[in-house]
Amino acid sequence: MTKGYWIGLVDVTDPQRYEAYRAANAVAFHKYGARFLVRAGAVEHVEGASRSRLVVMEFDDYDTALACYRSGEYQHAIALRRDASDADLVVIAGYDGPQPPVSGTIPTIGAKGYWVGHVDVTEPAGYQAYMAADMAPIGAHGGHFLVRGGTRELVEGRARSRSIVLAFPSYQAALACYRSEAYQAAAALRQGRAAFDLLICEGYDGPQP
Repeated sequence: MTKGYWIGLVDVTDPQRYEAYRAANAVAFHKYGARFLVRAGAVEHVEGASRSRLVVMEFDDYDTALACYRSGEYQHAIALRRDASDADLVVIAGYDGPQPPVSGTIPTIGAKGYWVGHVDVTEPAGYQAYMAADMAPIGAHGGHFLVRGGTRELVEGRARSRSIVLAFPSYQAALACYRSEAYQAAAALRQGRAAFDLLICEGYDGPQP
């Protein structure tokens, strides 16, 4: 069974009230087995638009991820941030299809790295060429898909129609993949065929709920 994920983008408008929300949400996150993958680490905004904070959370499956959001415990917590932030939040199923071919060993240095993106595809046939071409450079840098399209529910705010999350052995590997000649050649195939918002983020290795 595939995992479930929350992908959240947040602009905090009242830091004090937002801290109260962060304290309260731990009850629901612990109950539903949530794990932070990305939370307040280093981040590079490489394409498109974004908010100032990014959070990615992993659950045992999609149904559990939705149940956590809809739970009384989380809805109690969320009331504390509704006047303290603006948020876009997608609940989405994980990916269980073919992965990029791994070539070589990429050293793990510190926390993992992630690509987190939202996409609107405007020319599907042309975008397929990009999806085929990006696999080799991603695999060469040790990347694999956690989310690649899939069943989802936009529970707050707005987001593009498709989401991706890629995990890499390190933040440095995630950056190096994006900057590589091979990936940039693949990315050129989607120019004019998709609108892309993409963040490259350092993973979270602190305490979990």
